[in-house]
Amino acid sequence: MNCTKIILGIVLLVSVVSCSPKKAEEAPMSDSTAVSMVSSSAAVENKKDTTHKFIRTADLKFKVKSVIKSTYNIEDITARMGGFVTYTNLASNIDDTETTVVSADSSLITTHFTITNTITIRVPNTRLDTTLKEIAKNIDFLDSRVIKADDVSLQLLSNNLTLKRSARNEQRLTHAIDNRGKKLNETTNAEEVLLSKQEQADNARISNLSLRDQMNFSTINLTIYQHQAVRHELIANDQNTREYEPGLGTKIVDSLSTGWEILEAVFLFLLKLWGLYVYAAILYLGYRIYLAKFKK
Repeated sequence: MNCTKIILGIVLLVSVVSCSPKKAEEAPMSDSTAVSMVSSSAAVENKKDTTHKFIRTADLKFKVKSVIKSTYNIEDITARMGGFVTYTNLASNIDDTETTVVSADSSLITTHFTITNTITIRVPNTRLDTTLKEIAKNIDFLDSRVIKADDVSLQLLSNNLTLKRSARNEQRLTHAIDNRGKKLNETTNAEEVLLSKQEQADNARISNLSLRDQMNFSTINLTIYQHQAVRHELIANDQNTREYEPGLGTKIVDSLSTGWEILEAVFLFLLKLWGLYVYAAILYLGYRIYLAKFKK
């Protein structure tokens, strides 16, 4: 009895172990699972940290049930979050094409294709994590997720120091040009140096503007795709139809079949005249009877 229980227990254990992975593979990704996979502390702004300045970006690639519907949904989410779409590239990528001749004058084209879309959106830095969680509800299968928080506080400091140095140098050079501007060569060289310093200051200002813009609005790069689809198209065959003419054996079989159909048609036509045959037979018999009486 104990031996039987042990054997049954082993069988049940093996069944559970063998079936569990299969069920896990077949189970679709739930919204909560997708949200937890794309969420990250790197996407959340820490208001208590006033020292570091971060540029936050996210790169996601995932499969969806419908690229068209998910694209519209992502664009709606972006608008609700106060962001905007900067790039979208919706395309049908042809994976394979097959041409099958179905008759002498037509062919069937079978096209296997995958619809994809590459999207770039920008949302307020404070809503990056919320946006990612909303977008994650479209995920059917997640390929990859990369979230970065680049600290640019030192770069901002470097640009500010460059602006201060340029301002001081510009004042000294302007003063030198005004006081010693009698010699043309000296004036020209000093103005060229002043122009170079002003250009450095302008580049530092533009760099700061770009950094602040990226700090205020995070960039999200998305690559979405759906299950491969198939399209069938029947087209006219523009090749030489003589190449697809049937062989001699096929022609003989077709001719015999056509002859038999003609014979059937003739037989059926003659069969429809049975009343005429009966009438002719009656006339014939009457004629024979008449002849027999006449001879007597």
